[in-house]
Amino acid sequence: MTATVHSLDLTRPDGRQLTLYSRRALSGDFDSPAAFTEPLQGSPHLRWNPLRAEWVTYAAYRQDRTFLPPPEYNPLAPTTNAAHPTELPPGDWEVAAFENRFPSLSLRASEAPELIVPTAPAKGKCEVIVFTQDPNSSLGALPLAHIELLIAVWADRTTRLSKAGGIEYVLPFENRGKEVGVTLHHPHGQIYAYPFVPPVPARMQQAALDYHASRHSGVLQDLIRRELSEDRRMLYKGPHAVAFVPVCARYPYEVWVAPIEPVATFAALGEEQRADLARALKTTLLKYDGLWNRPLPYLMAWYQAPLDGKPHPESHLHAEFYPPYRTRDRLKYLAGTEIAAGLFAMDALPEDKARELQAVEVSLE
Repeated sequence: MTATVHSLDLTRPDGRQLTLYSRRALSGDFDSPAAFTEPLQGSPHLRWNPLRAEWVTYAAYRQDRTFLPPPEYNPLAPTTNAAHPTELPPGDWEVAAFENRFPSLSLRASEAPELIVPTAPAKGKCEVIVFTQDPNSSLGALPLAHIELLIAVWADRTTRLSKAGGIEYVLPFENRGKEVGVTLHHPHGQIYAYPFVPPVPARMQQAALDYHASRHSGVLQDLIRRELSEDRRMLYKGPHAVAFVPVCARYPYEVWVAPIEPVATFAALGEEQRADLARALKTTLLKYDGLWNRPLPYLMAWYQAPLDGKPHPESHLHAEFYPPYRTRDRLKYLAGTEIAAGLFAMDALPEDKARELQAVEVSLE
């Protein structure tokens, strides 16, 4: 992290960790709220799917978690409603990270039932990242310097989680909007730290390894060069970062955001790369909301290299955005061929959707 980022670690009464971040020195006393006092009891576990050769995690206690609180709910404000307890302290912090009360993965996991397939404790960690104290804001509405801070927080969380023991992959993501299942209206994302590389990143990683072995360059690095050269689907072209509708988009209005030169993880970003990445990210989000004149639901996922202690010149940090819309007034859901076969069927050309987004004027100031 840069010298301009400050953090403060706190422990909650139930034992969960809370870290506050700011671009300024954090002053005053911060009391970690006593939203919950009892230690987390749930112990998630893994079950092996032999047909897909992949793990599935089970955490049945998540059925009791908060779901879709009322629009006026503010997690920073005092409340007596046990279903929506105060989570964060007042003060001059800008971004907060804390352990999920209802995790699908937990470093505390210690048990797994004996079944007819292999099982194991679901070791890992699930964190909530609160982007801002303003409950009515959004990631795209934040100032560029604040978004840079958030990118630095993702780097710090990745570094910390890599030292937790047994963590092999860290995935920051944001589900935005009730249409994609968000359970809290306050602007926030999550980080999942896995004990293995999950199936989608693992497949991407293998493709990147194979490409690098034969071409001696990165697959996303070369794709970005071709996208820049053709310049048909670009949404943002900066000195160090880009945002574009990929030529191979599987979703209407799918956008990728990445540094131009490959870096393996958030922690490997230079200051100029981080600043330009913030501009590319904000441009994408403003175009999404400007296209429909409303907050657009989406899934934002950030992919980075595995945390195995090895160099990964083939890896290229980037975000992929998946909005659920087919057209301006019709939702796009996965079809049978997409869910069952994994073959995505697009009925809109990436070039057409890129033109729609390119036409949206935005201001980063």
